[in-house]
Amino acid sequence: MMADRGRLRLGINIDHVATVRNARGSAWPDPLRAALLAEAAGADGITAHLREDRRHIRDADMEALRAGIGIPLNFECAATDEMQAILLRLKPHAACLVPEKREERTTEGGLDVAGDEARLKDYIAPLREAGIRVSMFIGHEAAQIEASARIGAAVVELHTGLYSELDAEGRQAEAGAELAALRRGAALAASLGLEVHAGHGLTYENVEPVAAIPELAELNIGHFLIGEAVFLGLGPAIEEMRRRMDAARFR
Repeated sequence: MMADRGRLRLGINIDHVATVRNARGSAWPDPLRAALLAEAAGADGITAHLREDRRHIRDADMEALRAGIGIPLNFECAATDEMQAILLRLKPHAACLVPEKREERTTEGGLDVAGDEARLKDYIAPLREAGIRVSMFIGHEAAQIEASARIGAAVVELHTGLYSELDAEGRQAEAGAELAALRRGAALAASLGLEVHAGHGLTYENVEPVAAIPELAELNIGHFLIGEAVFLGLGPAIEEMRRRMDAARFR
């Protein structure tokens, strides 16, 4: 389904609240408290990535978030048997399947749905039966979008990392080309009946051209906003992102 030109949802990724906590091995800062502050500031959902190595978010965090927040929980994870069992037990609003490598600093690139189509179709079937909205975190390539539709995903989340990197490096022609590719991918996904989200690397400076893509229903933003919260506070940081997204969508 195509999102209307109305309000774009904002999901807040709280992984790096847990990164700060884990650096000292203490109980602070608490990711659930951050999620509740984000909810109070107008966030439409909370995203958290339970990695295989538990480098930031931990199992207990997911339990607390599932029980404690009043807005949808988007549970990011790799498509492993362990994560499937946790998803089926917790039954979050959404599960976003992402590629995962132990040595990476952050998620690199999108999931290869086209290259793993049969397994992923079987993998998501019980999640769909449990009422979990399944999203594929992918690049904008047509093959990946079409494969996501074939396996029965409800959502695709387009990886905006390359666009963000090119824009930050001042490579405007290349950033523009990548943005155009994201637009084409969003249009194709919507035409196939997929809800379209986007995220990775988005900041105040680069979010508006992405937010203006009419097919998008949701942006998921984390690292930048947790960093801005050090200077502004989490609530004001989120409110400023919301303002810029609305400016792009309603101008």
